Amino acid sequence: MRTWITRNEEETRAVGKSLAAELRPDGVLLLSGDLGAGKTVLARGVAAGLGIAPGEVLSRTFTLIREHQGSGGRLVHVDLYRLDPDESGSLGLEELLAGPGVKVVEWAERLPFPVSGAQVLRLVRRAEGGREITLMDSALEPGGFP
Repeated sequence: MRTWITRNEEETRAVGKSLAAELRPDGVLLLSGDLGAGKTVLARGVAAGLGIAPGEVLSRTFTLIREHQGSGGRLVHVDLYRLDPDESGSLGLEELLAGPGVKVVEWAERLPFPVSGAQVLRLVRRAEGGREITLMDSALEPGGFP
């Protein structure tokens, strides 16, 4: 298990950017955390690590799945905030997550199935400020973390 403590958005993006190298070419990163925990900020860091403008990665829009292409590869950004696990089953996410490119899923605890081989991060806002980002040792189970 790895843990990062970040004090601001720039440091959180830097964690994402460093993880991009580990995720290339076809890795999956599952993100979980409360609103404001930094999931989208971290996803923007992954984008930057793939040569994609971080501002291209949006969150909490009505677009659930966005694809981006950068000099370092393809990024598929999925935000499941607006869905329940039973609703996300009809999106074809299993095939998408098994496909090419780096995949980042926000609100991954809403996936109705586990994702084999995925890296799982839990982001938590710290009472004293900043964030604690933990790379979990085990896979995400449907409906939450183990």
